[in-house]
Amino acid sequence: MTPAEAVQLQVSLASQLIDGPPLTLREGMLVAGVDVSVQPNADGVAWSQAAVVVLAFPSFAIIETVTAQMPTPFPYVPGLLTFREGPVLVQAFEKLVSAPDVFIFDGMGRAHPRRIGIAAHMGLWLDRPTIGCGKTLFVGRHDEPPHERGAWAPLVHRGDLIGAALRTRPHVKSVYISAGHRIDLASSIAVTMACTGKYRLPEPIRAAHNAAGQMG
Repeated sequence: MTPAEAVQLQVSLASQLIDGPPLTLREGMLVAGVDVSVQPNADGVAWSQAAVVVLAFPSFAIIETVTAQMPTPFPYVPGLLTFREGPVLVQAFEKLVSAPDVFIFDGMGRAHPRRIGIAAHMGLWLDRPTIGCGKTLFVGRHDEPPHERGAWAPLVHRGDLIGAALRTRPHVKSVYISAGHRIDLASSIAVTMACTGKYRLPEPIRAAHNAAGQMG
């Protein structure tokens, strides 16, 4: 698929996303963190390394970790991350034994020029609630949120509310939260905060990042 064809597919799929319903984490629910690391192998060929880590709420005990590796199938093009990382994620998702209630991705949901970042796109494949949690601003504008834990400011692009700049800890940089599929923004913010402890990033993302980075 060419980048132009990938863009057209995104435009087509974005209309299939479902905004909601609300989701509240309860004891015993499972939350999955999702991350992909792209690294060169010994021959200098880029390999994608995916990790999905399932944690129990609210203890955050790790229930399951699945990983997958494959040569990176698509060039780096801003806005087309799913086509670079999605194939290896599909391989990892197919290994899951447990059934997470919600997935938090290291990446964007609706906070995307065509409103379908990797969390939203993969949410269609999973048909489960998905949340995008980005570490840096990709698209849109926002005011600076107050510096207390849990404060957030609307992230707006072309007049649309696409996400939130969320302060997960006092006086640290915001993370960028957006709904993916089958969840609303308010729930996405609440779930992220419920999964965040003493670090800036929520525990499921931290666990997935560690697992993806440890793969050889």
